[in-house]
This record gives sequence, C-alpha cells and structure tokens, in this order.
Amino acid sequence: MSPTNRFASHWTLDPSVAYLNHGSFGACPRAVLEVQTSLRERLEREPCDFLWRDLPGLLAAARAELGSLAGADPDDLAFVPNATTGVNAVLRSLRLEPGDEILTTDHVYPACRKAIEWVAARTGAKAVVASVPFPIRNEEEVVAPVLASVSPRTRLALLDHVTSSTGLVFPVERLVRELAVRGVDALVDGAHAPGMVPLDLRSLGAAYYAANAHKWLCAPKGAAFLHARRDRRRLVHPVVISHGYEPDEEGDRFRAEFDWTGTLDPTAWLAIPASIRHLASLAQGGWPEVMRRNRELLLGAREVVLAALGVEAPAPPEMLGALASIPLPAPEPGSPAAGLPPDGLSRWFRERGVETVFFPWPGPAGKVVRLSAQLYNDPGQYERLATLLMEALGRH
Repeated sequence: MSPTNRFASHWTLDPSVAYLNHGSFGACPRAVLEVQTSLRERLEREPCDFLWRDLPGLLAAARAELGSLAGADPDDLAFVPNATTGVNAVLRSLRLEPGDEILTTDHVYPACRKAIEWVAARTGAKAVVASVPFPIRNEEEVVAPVLASVSPRTRLALLDHVTSSTGLVFPVERLVRELAVRGVDALVDGAHAPGMVPLDLRSLGAAYYAANAHKWLCAPKGAAFLHARRDRRRLVHPVVISHGYEPDEEGDRFRAEFDWTGTLDPTAWLAIPASIRHLASLAQGGWPEVMRRNRELLLGAREVVLAALGVEAPAPPEMLGALASIPLPAPEPGSPAAGLPPDGLSRWFRERGVETVFFPWPGPAGKVVRLSAQLYNDPGQYERLATLLMEALGRH
C-alpha cells in the first residue's frame, strides 16, 4: 500500500501487496478487530452471562444500528454467517412442487446457483436461467431477459444486487417491482451491496434480501444478515433448526429461530456497529462520501486498465459501484494468460505482489479480471496491475 494513502494505516493488510481484491472477502480495519477482541474477551470471562443473559440485548442493539444504515426495521433482520447461508435459508424454506420454477440469471454467484440446483433436485422444481449479456449496454439488457423468463410456475426469482463475476449493479428496484406485478417474490443476493451502494430495504420491498457485512462494510468475517419482509417472515427458517423453532406455536418465530442456532462466536455480528461507525468516521461526509470515493477510484482504475489493454468499456459507468470486471483480449501464444486457468493466473499475479482475481467468462481469452476499490487503495496500484496484465498477455 502506498505510504501517501492516509487511509491505509487503518487496515492490517500486508503493505508489500497491492490488495485489489476487496470484493472476495473484504478486509477488516484494525480498530474494528480490536472491538471484536474485546467482545471475545468479555465472552470468555463469563460465557453463560454473555450467551444466555447479555446476548439478546447485544444482538438487538447491533440490529438497530444495521437497520439505520440499511433502511430496515430491526425486527426484520436476522444475523447469519454469510450471504450464501441467508440465500440457502430462503431456498430451503420454500414449499415447492414438481414443475415449480426458480428464476435466476447467468450472472448468479456460483454457490447460490448450486443451492438452487440442490433444492430443485430434491423437490422436482426447475431452475430457469435468464441470459444477461456481458459486455452490456444498459439496464434494459438485464430487465428484458429476466421478465421474459417469468412463467405461471415461477415461484421465486434470485437476483444479484451487485454481480460477483462481472461487477454489475443490477436494477433491482425495477426488477423487484416488475416481478411483484407478475406475482413473483424476489430474493436479492446483496452480498456486495451494503457499504458499496445506497440501500433502503423498506422502499426496495423485496420479499427477502441476503447480504454480507464483512465486505464493503468491513466488519469481521462471519458478519452477514438476512432481511425478510414482514409478511414473509413466518415462511423462512434458518438452515439449522434449534431451540427457537416451535411448530405448534402461532405467531412469528423469525428472530427467535435465527438468533440461536447453537453455540457459536457471535462477536462478528456484534462488531458490525463498530465497523459502520469507523468507516463513516474516515471520510468527511460519512458513508455517502466513502461510497462516492470508492466509486470514483474504481472508475478511474477501470480507465487505466482499459487504456492499457486497448479495449472498450464492457459496461456503462452507471451500472458500476466499487467493483468492475473487464474481459481480457486474446493473449499471445505461450503467455501466462494463455496457459493458466483463472485461479492459476490469480496466483501468478500474487507472486508478483498484486492480489487480484480472474473469473472464467466467454470472450477472446475466456477470462475477466475483476477490480475492487476500497479506501486503502490508490491509483498507483492499478497502474501496477495494468503493467502486469500486459506482461501476462505477452504484450510487454
């Protein structure tokens, strides 16, 4: 990390590595890790006090602060270890019949696609995949194929808010609204969204929304949440059924079921308020300024890489947040980009001091490179990436 970056010292990242892959696992600031350590010490001083007597109030306080940021009623929020778990909870709670359809797109996160396939195989339901192009010209190229894939048997649509492999911000507000008109509930995979793009879950109105706090909110690993619309809370249960489940009791058990699924370390969840406050304190203007800065850094980084590769932008800037993917042009024979699979190419870059990520995608090289932008990054790191990309393609 550059010594001129005033934000870099807030993270514990290796300064010898240009860390350009915040999107995969996030990175937690030192001050937030210290809060989590303090919580763990409190837990281990008296585990029964902490887990039996104090935890309900601590979870409620954390939900309240998260709800303020996400535009959600705290009672509609449940903590989960990651967004994939939240997606699984919804999918596995559905009462599907043979011939029912679960709709998604070909940009869906692979783990969530596999969850759909698992549920479909056990219920006789069918996965329907709408094809969204990439490169892409505008949001209509998302909306049209999704709506065209709706049928009378569509029971749920799983939509990405920010796609993982291609880094696109989908028009989820419009999609949720249009699907509701057609009688279809939406489950939004918002893994990357909180802290990257403005979020108001009340106005969005999705039946379900699963998201991570460990990515762009920079909370500790294991911090994520599931939001269920008030009229859908009774329909969804955690992946692990435990003490909160009461089959004969009337009423909503959503919070009771998710708050306790067995003994675990809840401190990642309880540190979310610290991460929200800490990141907001780093930029004058708070979270709107953090998101604006990261997006501007990302757009500038993308221009650097596009210019070096000599390729056109694969998506309009209005469909980007702090994440963007660029299809690689055809590599020279014998070059690293020609001979290595995506994960091997990522390792090639890491060996040269740059942490970035490649995904398979149809195109001249069969791969895209994904850029991430967080406060600790600076333009010089993306220039280094561009130089290495040219070397990897055999064009130095």
